Amino acid sequence: MMSSNGDKLPEDGAFAASKNSWNRYYQNSVVQPLLTDLYQITMAYAYWKSGKMDDHAVFDLFFRTNPFQGEFTIFAGLEECLKFMENFHYSETDIEYLKHALPQGIEEEFFEYLSELTAKDVTLYAIAEGSVAFPRIPLIKVAGPLIIVQLLETTLLTLVNYASLMATNAARYRMVAGRHINLLEFGLRRAQGPDGGLSASKYCYIGGFDGTSNVLAGKLFNIPVKGTHAHAYITSFTGTKELKTRVLGHKESGDKRDLLELAINHRIELSKILDISTEESSEGELAAMVSFAIAFPDGFMALVDTYDVKRSGLLNFCAVALALNDQDYRAVGIRIDSGDLAYLSCLARETFERISECFKLPWFSRLTIVASNDINEETILSLNEQGHKIDCFGIGTHLVTCQRQPALGCVYKMVEINSQPRIKLSQDVAKVTMPGNKNVFRLYGADGHALIDLLQRVDESPPEVGQKVLCRHPFQESKRAYVSPARVEVLYQIYWADGRVTQAMPSLEEVRERVQDSLRTLRQDHKRTLNPTPYKVAVSDNLYNFIHDLWLQNAPIGELS
Repeated sequence: MMSSNGDKLPEDGAFAASKNSWNRYYQNSVVQPLLTDLYQITMAYAYWKSGKMDDHAVFDLFFRTNPFQGEFTIFAGLEECLKFMENFHYSETDIEYLKHALPQGIEEEFFEYLSELTAKDVTLYAIAEGSVAFPRIPLIKVAGPLIIVQLLETTLLTLVNYASLMATNAARYRMVAGRHINLLEFGLRRAQGPDGGLSASKYCYIGGFDGTSNVLAGKLFNIPVKGTHAHAYITSFTGTKELKTRVLGHKESGDKRDLLELAINHRIELSKILDISTEESSEGELAAMVSFAIAFPDGFMALVDTYDVKRSGLLNFCAVALALNDQDYRAVGIRIDSGDLAYLSCLARETFERISECFKLPWFSRLTIVASNDINEETILSLNEQGHKIDCFGIGTHLVTCQRQPALGCVYKMVEINSQPRIKLSQDVAKVTMPGNKNVFRLYGADGHALIDLLQRVDESPPEVGQKVLCRHPFQESKRAYVSPARVEVLYQIYWADGRVTQAMPSLEEVRERVQDSLRTLRQDHKRTLNPTPYKVAVSDNLYNFIHDLWLQNAPIGELS
């Protein structure tokens, strides 16, 4: 068996052991060393030319501001980063291309050096994928020879930026929808190309969505795939005479009956119960629904807004659903893709309940109502206020394109070289980097909620449970507090060292569970949609003094005249 990028997969026994292991073998073939900015390779040559390629450097990958005006971010993309590290190698064709793409005069020995370069001497530290993260806390710390850790920059950023943004967006939708509403990602057709579509499906699932319409994502990542039909299917029928197949066998006995005839009889009966004239309902819509029900009697879910939900769609759907019931099948539900979703969902639920009572069919009152139609966070919040009866949201454009904020803004900054700390200064304090090799800890209060994330220099003793530790704002001298943690979590683990992945990588399901577990550690005021409370990120007293001493050493002294 071959993977989508041509790599051979294990034979039946190994592959059959775990369906969730499928994504272990998939790597986007576009993710390779040349997926980078040109200046990374020109810098690499300059490092090589000046003999600095083996200098030991440490880089931090972090972001400066939480997205979507919120106060948390979900870290995602680590698994893909590790696959990239594992397969980092310049092919012969890569080298040939670089010989033509780079400026003239580059020595042949440099290309020979590149052809043998791998990530075997790199060490990568990271917080666990699926964890909540906050500004200035490095998501990933990369240490190793300067030339290779520099060459990793752009690719690591592109793998983490969108993944984390997407997972965060999905997690926010999950929070506003609530735990009991199903969320489906319908965004492939609106995504930024095929790679954007696949990534969106994967990271929406991590963030808390229940399924996707993207069939390839289902195959590659074992995500549940869901879908019904489009308006085109309904409009493709103009009347019942077009039905070439009308018969459906009973689920148990196999006795065949004319489903259209059953549906027409039920529609007449329902028109009296619901006080709707059958003359107002579409014959083409009825034919389409009968056709779809015969094709999928156990999974009949119909789009009901092609013409008129109240006077046609609901009446035709309920007639076909009752006809299916006569043959011992249960319909699944409806999808509404336009109109006043709160009103129409309440109307649909009321209709289902009336039919359930009239026909003594308890399950009919629980038919699923799916809503789509350009839904975003604000739409769901508004629907909640209006008391909607929707069971499932299908969300596309606003979700996968992250319209409220199209980029997370992760950066990758050198913080140490040859054990010497490096700092980047700026008149904008937000862009001043945290120098040196650091560790990070999450301190919890007695109620189990996270209180603060604390950055320390690597040579400092870690904070201890019950022991008071001074936590300082990195740049505002008066902002400081003592914290006596009830629990201390070490956030960094080594995920890559000595040329291999050093941790057992979790499945997509496990990462998905970690997202929700991690979010539960935050107080509700950090997660609320309107004016959330900022989560505190602090530095130790030692690191605070270190930063400001280094700042003074590197900042030029002005002169007045």
